[in-house]
Amino acid sequence: MSSEQEFEKPVIELRQKIADLRAFAMERDLDLSTEIKKMEARLSELEEEVYANLQPWERVQIARDHERPTTLDYVDVLFEDFLEMHGDRLFGDDKAIVGGIATYKGKPVTVIGHQRGKDTKENIVRYFGSPHPEGYRKALRLMKQAEKFKRPIICFIDTKGAYPGKAAEERGQSEAIARNLLEMAGLKVPTISIVIGEGGSGGALALGVADEIHMLENATYSVISPEGAAAILWKDAGKAKKAAESMRITAPDLYELGIIDSIIPEPRGGAQRNLHQQAEEIDRLLEKALTRLAEKPVDVLLDERYEKFMKFGHIPEEAATTGQ
Repeated sequence: MSSEQEFEKPVIELRQKIADLRAFAMERDLDLSTEIKKMEARLSELEEEVYANLQPWERVQIARDHERPTTLDYVDVLFEDFLEMHGDRLFGDDKAIVGGIATYKGKPVTVIGHQRGKDTKENIVRYFGSPHPEGYRKALRLMKQAEKFKRPIICFIDTKGAYPGKAAEERGQSEAIARNLLEMAGLKVPTISIVIGEGGSGGALALGVADEIHMLENATYSVISPEGAAAILWKDAGKAKKAAESMRITAPDLYELGIIDSIIPEPRGGAQRNLHQQAEEIDRLLEKALTRLAEKPVDVLLDERYEKFMKFGHIPEEAATTGQ
């Protein structure tokens, strides 16, 4: 069961009441099916009310749910014969990024993604999904290997940002991220990035220079966290909710702005409610996207990737003149 968010309490409480009533009916051998059906109908209506009108801050909370599926969860369901590779051949192995070779629908692919932990102990080992430079260099090593052997690259983005510690800076955090941006822009194989949770700052963008970028419905993607933006703008991290509403970091906003190519639907309440249902949605998208990109010659792929990112931040003249 995923962690309970404040806005979800009415839904969770009604679910529990239905479960309690079922248990009571079985224990007393009573027929309460009519009452249970009425409550289930009300639950369906309540879920629609709550999850169909999520506010940006509520989506942030869902994206951060500690039981939300991670890269390795999706790898287990979507791919076969996954062989994880380790190390950047320079310093060491960063467990905040996982990657390796797998097969998808019988064809070889390279899969890379941020990896959070499922509990405090694993989060410490994986730096809470915030990579050091060696993590990004490992990712780049695998990308260049994929290019050499003409394998498509699939990236899963899920990080609050790159690790901010002194050691990471001493080992060249900024250079490692910048190098990934440069090299990904010129990769001669199809690349797809999917934001599955939080996509924070350059730590996320280092896996995000792709031919196609997609987001789960309740994921977020931004240059800074709402708390960080609030601390800078209003000197108060407590105004994170206000910042989230202003920053346009949700999938619907980013699709409207042309930053992402599509929104992947989630089960009601988030991907953590049903891993296999969520994986099926990703599977449908991946199959179509890989087929679509495989048909494009390399020069077309590179030209379209360049044009895609050059459009970011462009404000149509009519919007600029009207102040919209």
